[in-house]
Amino acid sequence: MPVAPREIALLTNPTAGKGRAVRLRDAALTRLREGGLVVRDLMGRDAEEAGVLARGAVAGGVEGLVVVGGDGMVHLAAQVLAGTDVPLGVIPAGTGNDVARYLSLPQRDPAGAADRVIAGRRRTIDLARSGERYYVTVLAAGFDAVVNERANHMTWPAGQMRYNLATLAELRTFRPLRYRLELDGVEHRLEAMLVAVGNGPSFGGGLRIAEGADLADGLLDVVVIGPMSRAGLVRTYPRLFRGTHTTHPRFSRHLVRRVTIASEGITGYADGERFGPLPLTIDCAPGALKVYA
Repeated sequence: MPVAPREIALLTNPTAGKGRAVRLRDAALTRLREGGLVVRDLMGRDAEEAGVLARGAVAGGVEGLVVVGGDGMVHLAAQVLAGTDVPLGVIPAGTGNDVARYLSLPQRDPAGAADRVIAGRRRTIDLARSGERYYVTVLAAGFDAVVNERANHMTWPAGQMRYNLATLAELRTFRPLRYRLELDGVEHRLEAMLVAVGNGPSFGGGLRIAEGADLADGLLDVVVIGPMSRAGLVRTYPRLFRGTHTTHPRFSRHLVRRVTIASEGITGYADGERFGPLPLTIDCAPGALKVYA
């Protein structure tokens, strides 16, 4: 009896990577079909439509869901795939692509990324979970989250420059924040410039805030950067991209299964998406997501 061909869904965010996602989708689609896969070619005009398409494809019995986009598309897919046996594939096409880095996927070779899906090898990774919502990378809940919130309310300029200007604006007035942390049931009250909860090691296009985080250890990495002057924060910030901030005397790291984080007026961001106002309780969902890797 002949074996039925493998069928996957390819879901594209047409705005990812400033519009280059559509071009990358074309290259990936060609390679996937050349590799013998049946491909449902889907394109969501916004997050709501993309979510509906993803859920429909999974309910319809596809073997895997492959997204063309950045960490925002991975975030959307994680909400659909968490706890299922349907693996996630990624064709990197965003501005950050941290999850693609986690999976050692080629950043500028959509056909090469498609080859990982064709090969069909899978691994299982953890997710971070708050209520019924999941994330893959890092929850930012300090200075970096404040910058994101300001940037999202700006209408000009576009792209990375908006975040650069938001960073400069916040640096002028930013003061240490007061936090209440509950780490595996133990309460801590402290002041900090930044608290982040990592499932993976980086976010924001390689900001390695949770350097050393393991995607499959069943634990969350809670990172705290304590109070420092604005000049000190400016000097320290570039070290986050190299992962060398871990030797800074104001840095501390806690491995936990569950954390509650509270700070007045702060909205958390995860996978580059607005995740929700604090307080948030986050736990690790071990092995919740299967990926092609």
